[in-house]
Amino acid sequence: MPEAKPRGILKSIGPAIIVAAVVLGPGSILTSSRVGAEFGFLGLPVVFGAAILMIAMVALAARLGAVYDNSPCEELADRLGRPVAIIVGLILFLVVAFFQSSNNLAVIAGVEPLFEKEGQAATPISPILRIGILVAINLFVIFCLYGMRNLYGSIEKLMKLLIFLMVGAFLFNFVVVLISTRKFEPAPSGESPRDWISLIGMIGTTFSVGGAFYQAYLVKEKGWGINDVRRGLIDSIASISVLGLITAVILSTSVLVFHGNPDAPKLGSVADVARQLEPLFGTSAKVIFCIGIFAGAFSSFMVNALIGGTILSDSIGRGSRLEDRWPLHLTTLALLVGMGIAIMQLLKEGSTVDLITFAQALTVLGLPALALTLVYLGTRKELTGARKIPTPILALSVLGLLVACGLAALTVKKLADKFQKESQAAKTAWVAPPSAGD
Repeated sequence: MPEAKPRGILKSIGPAIIVAAVVLGPGSILTSSRVGAEFGFLGLPVVFGAAILMIAMVALAARLGAVYDNSPCEELADRLGRPVAIIVGLILFLVVAFFQSSNNLAVIAGVEPLFEKEGQAATPISPILRIGILVAINLFVIFCLYGMRNLYGSIEKLMKLLIFLMVGAFLFNFVVVLISTRKFEPAPSGESPRDWISLIGMIGTTFSVGGAFYQAYLVKEKGWGINDVRRGLIDSIASISVLGLITAVILSTSVLVFHGNPDAPKLGSVADVARQLEPLFGTSAKVIFCIGIFAGAFSSFMVNALIGGTILSDSIGRGSRLEDRWPLHLTTLALLVGMGIAIMQLLKEGSTVDLITFAQALTVLGLPALALTLVYLGTRKELTGARKIPTPILALSVLGLLVACGLAALTVKKLADKFQKESQAAKTAWVAPPSAGD
């Protein structure tokens, strides 16, 4: 029957939609908005390229989860020794911690505009209130983590609903913007500074090897085996394509509203970014955008921390299933570490969007090790016949590994240059002679 095919596709969508929803958190929304404002439509090919590499990595991880009897870290421990597995687990845990810190920062970024009054300059909320909000939300997520029955099933349903709402809202708003927004002349070269850390952060959130790595664990939670490898491929293509579509729509909307617009803000706050929703939602755009930030943060909060907690637990041989206690204990640790990093960053009193972008960019530093692990497990000689990884998936995954290495090297260079400039500026300010009036 003709209806069976679409219905079969819908039934196949599951584990990877969780990965997509986690990757498309509030930090990703803010970062892609900034890239659109600064780079224009030049950011679109980057989004599409990152989405293709992400599809390949997720498909590879799904295949590994289906064809191997053990989890990836257990396979690593059996083949290369427990210390190697622990190193991989620790790397992913640190990646998750930085990503988690951006989720915490996004919560504060979403709260602050609600305290602003029309016609008045933005006033950051007090540090005590900021910390209190973060502590309350993290405690609530920990409570849900230990209190949910059928944790995987509940998370999958929540992620599907969230993705559906986000696709509808951003796509509809983009159409309204496309019809109503006038075109701006591109800013002259040299007059519109581009923050390459923002671009790296957007690539790191779209091409999230950490999220892809967790796909192997989600496939096992789903109960898929060797007979479900086609489902895994459909799931990977459909879910990550939605991720790429939403990111491209957000970026394109930001291009139409902000790029080349002489009156556009510098996107230093969520209230600035929320202006891209004004064509559809008018004066309510700020509140609606803040609700979206909260929704994205909550969904990404729990599952992102689960990635770090589950894989670290698996790497030390303490179990990888959601019904085990150690993954939940280490997930709680990931939540607390991410919150701690965010609090330290907030105490610096910088722009929340700048801090989120910075935290997102740092996540790419651990990608090469994770990508290498997936490629290593995908090229073992015993994977023959139905267990063999298709050549196109493997080839794109190897390309993704090379891109991950390049991104990590570029991130180190850009961050070193940034710190050098800031250090030089601080040194110059310190040695500057007093003015004649002093």
